[in-house]
Amino acid sequence: MSDILSYSEDGGLALELSAGAAALAVASAGGACALVMDASAGAGSRGPVLVLRGDAPLAGDHELVAQAILAAAKTRGSSVVLIGATKLGRQVAGKLAVMAGMGVLSDVRDLKVEDGKLTGMRGVYAGRFNARLSSPLPCIALVPRGAYQATASGPAPEEELKVSVLPSRVRHLEERPKSKESVDLRTAKIIVAAGRGFKKKEDLALAEGLVEALGGVLGASRPLSSDLGWLGEERHVGLTGIYVRPNLYIAVGISGQLQHVAGMKDSRVIVAINRDKQAPIFQVADYGIVGDLYQVLPALMGVLRS
Repeated sequence: MSDILSYSEDGGLALELSAGAAALAVASAGGACALVMDASAGAGSRGPVLVLRGDAPLAGDHELVAQAILAAAKTRGSSVVLIGATKLGRQVAGKLAVMAGMGVLSDVRDLKVEDGKLTGMRGVYAGRFNARLSSPLPCIALVPRGAYQATASGPAPEEELKVSVLPSRVRHLEERPKSKESVDLRTAKIIVAAGRGFKKKEDLALAEGLVEALGGVLGASRPLSSDLGWLGEERHVGLTGIYVRPNLYIAVGISGQLQHVAGMKDSRVIVAINRDKQAPIFQVADYGIVGDLYQVLPALMGVLRS
């Protein structure tokens, strides 16, 4: 079988994909190659690193990245491309699929090549069940963080591939650095997650007070991170955010839709605080408090600090 290509603009995820591509290549009697736009990004990859060079900077523009990956796939005769399931990765996969006429398996793990098809497993119905997906080769797979374990390795051999890409339709005006907090919800033992039940951003001080009292970390549902921008996306727990497994997960003002539950259902103890007694979050909670968070949180902090 031809090379299995892997790509992500996220360095950590790129190493995970490189390990996944190597494992898939061994099982399929083929080879694996990690694609990078910058040679330094390939440090620690499993197997050869193919550095893509274009007439214009490729990184950050999903159309140019897709063109570059397609050129590499044609050069290597590759029939499987693993792409990290980030925002940019999803854009790249969609564009590449249209350009190359390839199918896409989204958010899949446990990948295998069987009978001319790429197959993978994906959680459905908030992770209650696993669905087995497959698509004929050639195929693209969007792989989430944590699907494979990155392994330490020495310097990987590098090969440079020059690719020709069409002029970008994106006009670069300016760059504004986004402040990113040094928080990793995946390692947190206690998480207090805030939801749409908070009426304004300033009220998050109530949740932060509970976090401080418990020695935990503040998380959020999608509306607060992606829609309102009250908290950074690194705090977003859910199907399209971070999967967490803390010892204690306190959902405050979160209704408990499937998208959110999928990211926290494996927590050891789940506590829900919501004024709607019919809220779906109570179906997965070990303990539930039906009440107004503006009254419940101060009462809880009073007990914890006494």
